[in-house]
Amino acid sequence: MGSHFSINMNLKTIIGLVFLLLTTLVDASDEAENTIQAERYRQAGHPATTPATFNDLSFDKNAAIRKRVASNRKTPKNILLRLALDPDQAVKIALATNLSAADDVYLILARDSMQAVRSVVARFEYVPVVALEILAKDEDVDIRLEVASNLNTTKIILIQLTHDSDNSVKAVAEQALQRLLEDKLDK
Repeated sequence: MGSHFSINMNLKTIIGLVFLLLTTLVDASDEAENTIQAERYRQAGHPATTPATFNDLSFDKNAAIRKRVASNRKTPKNILLRLALDPDQAVKIALATNLSAADDVYLILARDSMQAVRSVVARFEYVPVVALEILAKDEDVDIRLEVASNLNTTKIILIQLTHDSDNSVKAVAEQALQRLLEDKLDK
């Protein structure tokens, strides 16, 4: 019985040591992966990142890294344009507030299937007028309200919105037109 007991104890010790070794290896692997991801995240936000690295980072499986690329003002225009089609909402929202984004990006985002993306575009103070023209015809009332409230919405768009099917959109557009008129009189 004594030898059977010592074999069981030795086997348990060996299994314990193997488990400890595997756990240590997994922890080391996770730590290495976290370090790599932290470095990629840092590069995605750095202004001196090369175009080739931005391109690589824009395909990262981690949406947080792609989001950081989308918000970086130094990201090349062609990469920003491609990110306008990213499947992740947060990436597109970050892109919608990037002052380096070209008008083409806003034209894509203004037609995005995600309401939250179109909403950010409609509210963004530097959105190009062509995107506001698209959003003024959006099927979502809240989007049209945001267009009517946007200080960059032109007189022509506001006049169109005064004929909107929704009374709240009409009212906000009329108030914005009145504000434009008063601003013109003050000058």
